[in-house]
Amino acid sequence: MAMQARTVVRIAIAVAAIGAMAYQYWRRDAAPLDKGDVSSSSVTPIGKAAPPVVRTWQRGALIFKSCELGRPGSGATAEAWCTTFEVPENRNDPHSRLIALKLAIARSDAQTPEPDMAVLLAGGPGEAATESWVVEAPAFAEVRKHHDVLLLDQRGTGGSNPLSCKNAEDASDETTFTLDLDKVRKNVAACLAEVKQKADPRYYTTTIAAQDLEDVRKALGSPTFDLIGVSYGTRMAQHYLKHYPDSVRSVVLDSVVPNQAILGEDFAANLDSALKKNFAGCMAVAACKQRFGDSMQTLYQLRDALRANPHTVSFRDPQTYETVVRPLSEFSLASVVRMFAYQPETAALLPLSINAAAHGDVGPLLGQAKLLNGDLSGDMNNGMSMSVICSEDADLLQPSAQDQNTILGNHLVDAIKAQCDVWPHGTRPADFHAPLKSDKPILMLSGEFDPVTPPSYGEQILPGLSNGRQLIFKGQGHSLLGRGCMPQLLGKFIDKPDPKQLDATCLDKLGDTPAFIDFNGASP
Repeated sequence: MAMQARTVVRIAIAVAAIGAMAYQYWRRDAAPLDKGDVSSSSVTPIGKAAPPVVRTWQRGALIFKSCELGRPGSGATAEAWCTTFEVPENRNDPHSRLIALKLAIARSDAQTPEPDMAVLLAGGPGEAATESWVVEAPAFAEVRKHHDVLLLDQRGTGGSNPLSCKNAEDASDETTFTLDLDKVRKNVAACLAEVKQKADPRYYTTTIAAQDLEDVRKALGSPTFDLIGVSYGTRMAQHYLKHYPDSVRSVVLDSVVPNQAILGEDFAANLDSALKKNFAGCMAVAACKQRFGDSMQTLYQLRDALRANPHTVSFRDPQTYETVVRPLSEFSLASVVRMFAYQPETAALLPLSINAAAHGDVGPLLGQAKLLNGDLSGDMNNGMSMSVICSEDADLLQPSAQDQNTILGNHLVDAIKAQCDVWPHGTRPADFHAPLKSDKPILMLSGEFDPVTPPSYGEQILPGLSNGRQLIFKGQGHSLLGRGCMPQLLGKFIDKPDPKQLDATCLDKLGDTPAFIDFNGASP
């Protein structure tokens, strides 16, 4: 897909991946063999190298092999136990093709783990749990003291018949600097032609994926699940809970999206709200205010200038130091700014970077964006993202007059609808967007400055929860499991899921990240 089309999917839809920047990569030593493990080897003739020992482990009806999980574009790895599980692509057709789902278990440190299993539900839509694990694992350190963690690549992602469009992307035209909806449709058609060789995109929706997860649970011996969803994964968690309440022990919703939300309809308003809150922090500091003035006003002025005169720009690649030529338009500006806004560490660079761009130096803004986009590269399965959104949200999306003058405007709504003009639609249950109602223990995490899933989203869910609680992380953005003392709180909650009795006062230590005055950092 062209750069703008990929930005729509990776940045507009990918709501968890950049949160990984806050974590350090982590690798766990292989679990020792225990009575549940089975090893196989053969007699080695004299003078021959010994063959590797195949380590296996059985849970329920499934046999796992020791494996190493990785993340595309990264050398980071984490050890786990992996297997595949076959499911019908079309569950209503007994003759449907079978697709193999990749699943892994990050085993507990305990000799005898608790019978319930924690389940990481990845974001996106389009991320794979087994690929996200290397950056999410530190947040689960306390959980794994007593619980195994299940990682299932949702159908269409990672190792589960991924709906990726690699050839279409590689052939894309990188010179486009305005959002050309005809080009978006053309590139989606090329992606669809690639995906159709191995999949029917209509069957890669949240509802069907929830059925997959339930089948996996039964194959594992029917443990109850502690669902831990991140961003889009919170939609998956809510729908699984709705259809299989007896299978769920507890739920954690990180950067929560309410069922009643239509993905895309609030993107523009949420971004402007988050930017204003972030920039208010700069205005409250004399040195920052003196240096940059009103950054929101500067950003709008830059947007207006690019609306009138989109053009190509050049800057030094921060990794190779080579000169890079990139398009700069109001759409690409909005996409880059939105990417920065996801995390406080990058949001702190916005006043400085916007000011530099307004004065003709785009290097700080686009150079850092290139690094961030590189972190996302390979994480998202674009076809699966479109299968979800085109089936579950797109027909309910409409451009909004009140959003027209926001930084993001209606660009993403227009692009999503253009994509879904081409991409096949699955079915959506009539009650798909009904609010969640549950008496299960549910803990929700919301970042004060989250540009895509703001605290107001959690507030929409709370009325339907008789045993729910929302934690708001001061000064934080999107994807919160690894922030501050949250890994410790996560372990305590999964051990004893009582949201109202959980002592979360340690989160009070979190706060705003001061804006950079220059590239040496914030004002002393």
